[in-house]
Amino acid sequence: MSEAGQAIDAVDADEGAGAGTKRFRAKRDAILAAAADAINEQSAKGMTFADVARRVGLNTTSVTYYFKRKEDLAAAAFEHTLDYLLVMLDAAMEAPTPQERVARFLALNFARLARVERGDERAMAVLSDLRATVDPNRSRLMSGWREVFRRTRNLWGPAPTRAHTDLYGARAHVLLENIFWISAWLQRYETDQYARCEARLLDVFAHGIAGPSAQWMPTTLDLDHPETEPSRAAFLLAATRLINELGYRGASVQRIASELNVTKGSFYHHLDAKDDLVLACYRRSFDTITDAQQQADAVGGSHWLRLSSTIATLLDIQFAERAPLLRTTALSGLPHHERAAMVDRSNRIARRFAGTIMDGIAEGSCRPVDSLIAAQALMALENAAFDMRKWAGTMPRARAIAMYSSTLLFGLFDDRAID
Repeated sequence: MSEAGQAIDAVDADEGAGAGTKRFRAKRDAILAAAADAINEQSAKGMTFADVARRVGLNTTSVTYYFKRKEDLAAAAFEHTLDYLLVMLDAAMEAPTPQERVARFLALNFARLARVERGDERAMAVLSDLRATVDPNRSRLMSGWREVFRRTRNLWGPAPTRAHTDLYGARAHVLLENIFWISAWLQRYETDQYARCEARLLDVFAHGIAGPSAQWMPTTLDLDHPETEPSRAAFLLAATRLINELGYRGASVQRIASELNVTKGSFYHHLDAKDDLVLACYRRSFDTITDAQQQADAVGGSHWLRLSSTIATLLDIQFAERAPLLRTTALSGLPHHERAAMVDRSNRIARRFAGTIMDGIAEGSCRPVDSLIAAQALMALENAAFDMRKWAGTMPRARAIAMYSSTLLFGLFDDRAID
């Protein structure tokens, strides 16, 4: 019998089966909610039993009564998120059409976030550290994530061709990443504006950003610049890849050094601490995005062309894997003030996207959309593309870029990328 099962039996013997089980589960749920808060603030590896115990008014020993190891507590919090997503996806699948299913899934998530904001519900644990878990938890959790992805892809129904399967996979990934990203920007709005935000984001999902006569003909931008310190650049690229795959805590200094076949001493020759490394990776990534935006403006043309060229260039970088952009999931491992500085830089980049979209609306090359919300959706798209590099490797690069970008530029229900 599991430890949890033994605990339930012990309580039941003293207080009666119904009351004991209910009390045990209530306390366990409170611990899971506190663990989710800790994971969201500090990452799974940064979470401690002592912090979780403090959040629920218990001592550490009491927490270990429910979860023997910290890894098991984190895994349970992740499983709760995965189960919650599956429940919402099953509810969304009850709608008759793909458009209505996506709308319902989005509505369920906005309703959840409104309850969290009101204090009626606790936030789900973000899944950024899922790949950094170890077996036996990792295999079970990754299987759960694959099921979430499969059911999200099923929102569009059976795929008639392999090309449709690929496109539905891109749509599912972009939809999920935007669902996870909503909480990052929704906090700037009052709760009575949530319904409007939901409608404006759904409008981008349904109809895209491109104007009625816009064509997919992006300009290739050259972002290859010689590095003044090639060895330092190699550290940043290796660290970016590993942090994207394993999370902030999972990518240790030793592992990064091993990736480059150098000593830890060599690492500290270039950077003073791991936080310095993550910050340097973020700065390189943000500089890359800004460089693409600036080059697109320098080339000129319609603002639709500038926007699509920037997105295409950044997706090419992500899919090539040589010099990927650092995922925002690493933010949870940074100290608060440094995290805030990186979020601020990200928001400035998003506002530049929003400005391009607004200028495109004025000239007629972009649809009238809420440019601030559309820009945040694009930030989620380009940020998460690294995870789709294997998917992109199954087809010509240009096709993968066109297909993935079509999800938001032309909408989640537009098939022109496979025509």
